[in-house]
Amino acid sequence: MIKLKNILPILEWLPNYKREWLKGDLSAGITVGIMLIPQGIAYAMIAGLPPIYGLYTAMIPQIVYALFGTSRQLAVGPVAMDSLIVASSVVALAEIGTENFIEFAILLAFLMGTIQMLLGILKFGFLVNFLSRPVISGFTSAAAIIIGLNQLKHLLGVDIERNNKIQYLLLDAFEKIKNTDWITTLIGLSAILILVLFKKYFKKIPAALVVVVLGILVVKFFNLETLGVKIIGEIPEGLPSFKMPVFSLEIIKELVPVAFTLALIAFLEAISVAKAIELTQTDYKVNPNKELIAIGLGNLVGAFFQTYPATGGLSRTAVNNDVGAKTPLASIVSAIVVAITLLFLTPLFYYLPKAILAAIIMVAVSGLLDFEVPKQLLKYSIREFMVLIITLLVTITIGIKEGVMVGVILSVGILIYRSANPHIAILGKVPNTHFYRNVSRFEGLLETQDDILVIRFDAQLFFANVQFFKDSLAEYVAKKGTSLKLIVIDGESINRIDSTAVYMLKEIISTYETKNIDIAFAGMKGPVRDILSKAGIYKMIGFEKCFMNVHQAVDLHNKNKVNLDIERKYFDYVKQTNN
Repeated sequence: MIKLKNILPILEWLPNYKREWLKGDLSAGITVGIMLIPQGIAYAMIAGLPPIYGLYTAMIPQIVYALFGTSRQLAVGPVAMDSLIVASSVVALAEIGTENFIEFAILLAFLMGTIQMLLGILKFGFLVNFLSRPVISGFTSAAAIIIGLNQLKHLLGVDIERNNKIQYLLLDAFEKIKNTDWITTLIGLSAILILVLFKKYFKKIPAALVVVVLGILVVKFFNLETLGVKIIGEIPEGLPSFKMPVFSLEIIKELVPVAFTLALIAFLEAISVAKAIELTQTDYKVNPNKELIAIGLGNLVGAFFQTYPATGGLSRTAVNNDVGAKTPLASIVSAIVVAITLLFLTPLFYYLPKAILAAIIMVAVSGLLDFEVPKQLLKYSIREFMVLIITLLVTITIGIKEGVMVGVILSVGILIYRSANPHIAILGKVPNTHFYRNVSRFEGLLETQDDILVIRFDAQLFFANVQFFKDSLAEYVAKKGTSLKLIVIDGESINRIDSTAVYMLKEIISTYETKNIDIAFAGMKGPVRDILSKAGIYKMIGFEKCFMNVHQAVDLHNKNKVNLDIERKYFDYVKQTNN
């Protein structure tokens, strides 16, 4: 019987709620709620949606997540990168600002939520592993660059056309920079300076709210909107009403690939943050598949209340944890703060300059620029560094979906290449010990014998790499020459073997048997031994040629060689005596 706690994680923490947690949950909830208001408006602008939809998305999904999520600090809502993906994908189907654009963005949230829920129910959370760290780093940095540059129009006060291809965006900006509105630019740059300073010296103060309030007061007091400073204008009041998403089979077909990509990226963002916070906690565990269901349900339910795609936000979650959130009650408090804003406070944002929102966005996405990973990859993995760079370049010059796709294909390509060409080592004996190590790492220091080849294969042995194993073995055998009498296959690193490998082993055993070269196995793991036994390979070589370790195999061979030599000398002596 399914326990209700498994479906509703809220039943795990709510009945055991402690009075001393309330202060932390309230203060964290209010702080994050205040953060969400300017962020929601700003990220809606990235997504190409009216500000009100950012506030809807800041409220509904996090209420649902509070009921179904397994992380007690994750703050769910709109995020910059997903907002960019929404804009770049939906703009191909409808013009930004139109009713159709809004409907399709909401439909995208529904599709994304449905996919996430299905992946969670089917326990397919592992699919996110196909987004490797270099791909994530390259894509995230590219998204930050695109988002930041798209804010130039608001920061400079010029009409630069929105574009997700950096070459066209920069060209348009260069042509129109002469029309810069310097009052707007001064407001934006001042806001950036305040945000950076507060981020460095006053971390606990919601800097975004400070610049929002200052921006509104400056514009209203000096009537700057009459001098060309663009403002948000009227934001509708009231809570989101229940409304069915507009379903169109033709549009759904177009949006499903984007929804699947977005589902994985959004989940990766959320689970990375949730796992990082989990390390600082001791009273709960984050369940990835339940997280998929919770975030997916938040998006699915949210779509019926006019929200666009949401996920866990890094900065909000960090603040939530730092201020003292102990349970998802903090998220419910945040949602209440947003709801109060929607009911009573939206008229206060009428004079909010778009340059202030641009500043908030640019400072926020600057944290997405990843310089550390490429620096590290340059030191130890040029291939993965190239994956990162190619992902970044394709994303900023061709497109977001294309960038992710190319990155995943390159990562899978490297995985296939490494599986087909794994590390292989020739082993030698460490003097005066029973240990065997890679001769190429300890050149000239290990003991080897002309008549013995000890080879270690550091991977599973399966259809993709059997030819590599066979060719490598033939190459090493050829180097040994005619003196070779024994091949010892060290299976310590072989954790799996398939039918193709079984046939290959039978083939090489037969081949080298005709050349009077024995094959012995050492250190094979239990599951591999089972397959070798059932396949009849042990019977082919004889059970006496299967050893616990390499030393036993070599030692027995040398003893037999000595005994054979003694036997030969004895027969030579008898022969001479008889003569």
